[in-house]
Amino acid sequence: MFGSVKLLNKWFSKEKKRTVEFCERNLNQFLTDDDVSMYESFFYEKNVLYKEYECQSKCKECREAPYAVLNGEFITAETSSELLEKLKNHHSNSDIRQT
Repeated sequence: MFGSVKLLNKWFSKEKKRTVEFCERNLNQFLTDDDVSMYESFFYEKNVLYKEYECQSKCKECREAPYAVLNGEFITAETSSELLEKLKNHHSNSDIRQT
């Protein structure tokens, strides 16, 4: 009985999944050692799906600043710390809660 309740809760979750995509080269260039653990904590949140690609063919943007693609939306920042804050704020402010 309880197993089926958990399954139904998973299927009908009110929180929308967020897919965050990164370019490996961009991360290597801009991610600081100090920010790694904060990024990992964000990636382990239950509604965050993290994907890392060797290249996303955004070479001009990749050379200029840290960026991520959140549910298809390109997000950039001055620093990797600022990018993480933007991802967290976008993530928490844009969840669609069904009533």
